[in-house]
Amino acid sequence: MTSSASGLKLFNSLTREIEPFTPVHEGEARVYSCGPTVYNYQHIGNMRAYVFADTLGRTLQHRGLKLTHVINITDVGHLTSDADEGEDKMEKMAATQGKSAWDIAAFYQADFENDLARLNIQKKQHPRATEYVEEMIDWGKNMADAHCYELDSGLYFDISTVADYGKLARAVTEEGAEDSWGRIKKLEGKRNAGDFAIWRKTPEGETRQMEWDSPWGKGAPGWHLECSVMGEKLLGFPFDIHTGGIDHREIHHPNEIAQNQAFCGCGGLDTARNSGANIWMHNNFLVERSGKMSKSSGEFLRLQLLVDKGFHPLAYRLMCLQAHYRSELEFSWEGLEAALTRLKRMVIAADRLKDAECQPMAEHQKFAASLAKFDEAISDDLGTPLALTALEEALAVKKVAPEIKRAVVEHMDAVLGLNLFELTREELRIRPVSAEITEAEIEDALARRKAARAEKDFAASDAIRDELAAKGVDVMDGDPLGWDWKLS
Repeated sequence: MTSSASGLKLFNSLTREIEPFTPVHEGEARVYSCGPTVYNYQHIGNMRAYVFADTLGRTLQHRGLKLTHVINITDVGHLTSDADEGEDKMEKMAATQGKSAWDIAAFYQADFENDLARLNIQKKQHPRATEYVEEMIDWGKNMADAHCYELDSGLYFDISTVADYGKLARAVTEEGAEDSWGRIKKLEGKRNAGDFAIWRKTPEGETRQMEWDSPWGKGAPGWHLECSVMGEKLLGFPFDIHTGGIDHREIHHPNEIAQNQAFCGCGGLDTARNSGANIWMHNNFLVERSGKMSKSSGEFLRLQLLVDKGFHPLAYRLMCLQAHYRSELEFSWEGLEAALTRLKRMVIAADRLKDAECQPMAEHQKFAASLAKFDEAISDDLGTPLALTALEEALAVKKVAPEIKRAVVEHMDAVLGLNLFELTREELRIRPVSAEITEAEIEDALARRKAARAEKDFAASDAIRDELAAKGVDVMDGDPLGWDWKLS
């Protein structure tokens, strides 16, 4: 069963309004999501952006649209500051690890793609920036005369040459925040503080691992250029939706929009979609109060750490879905544990339907309310918190054919991506790496506890349960399998 695209409404960061979604191309949806700079592991805050983008893509498919979704891989050009300042992230990590920048990129791209798979994020196109350097040089040539100027350090884009520069960023300033793109440190010779690099020349006397010949000298493209080039090349202008984290709304995306305007000869952004994409969407931050979300700390929260603590990656996906993508989400271990418990309950309920024959979803009175709630929630700018409650209501419906119930739950889970009919209770039992107990010891303790309960010696039973809890094992008497690992 599919729904028409006409009922979907999405928040456009460029207009600051919720707008009806109308595909640029009949029956299709084309989406571009800003991908990672593969110089390091991705922290879980980074991964929230891809859970959001995947939910968006699934929703578009749910509406019956053929989806083309691109997530770029930045393997060159990104400096340690998003504002064209500092060292090249790839070159810096390569020097630190004593490896080539190409090897660094390959390793961390593979790790990123593994994290995507563990979060049940559908496969996308992952073009690398270094595959499009010649196209980036061509873009620079086309923009150079009317929009750029050259300094000793490279070719720079003059933001005063396009109308409405920073309109996207002013979605922040009108809410009272500082004008971030106007606070960029002014490089000597820049016409405007916000001017940004199209091409960065290799400094005289230096050799970079990643550098190419260009009309402006040997060097590498600026970070902002790759998304414009790959978006136009792979999706065509205008495409439907461009996504990214809210931090991109202040510098990276305004610069990308300026390049798009210059490339296509468009005017201002007031009367038409001249930004390259019809709709710009941004997910809010994931906040962790101890400050371990930043890679600069050296020890930061990444998906593997969650697994090491005993949490399945899909518990984190569920945690993300429990908040609206435009809302700030606070991470805590207690919150993740609650999400894992909620996921376990859904998996247990879905497990009872696994033997039911799969069939197309048919209308059924008992599911009418939950289906309507689900569709309304998802249609209203991806309202996943309410959609989750609709899913749980459907799982709780009793006295109905399991084939019908399974079809309804699959219909909803296709959007939420929790993989309920593939995920097993056993897979949700992940042993923390710090657990100081063997599986044989667990089995022995459970056998002793079972005997104590059979003899109604509940004091002994409780003591064994507490003994296990102290070593990171949570005993769930309602679970037919008898026990569960979790962080104690």
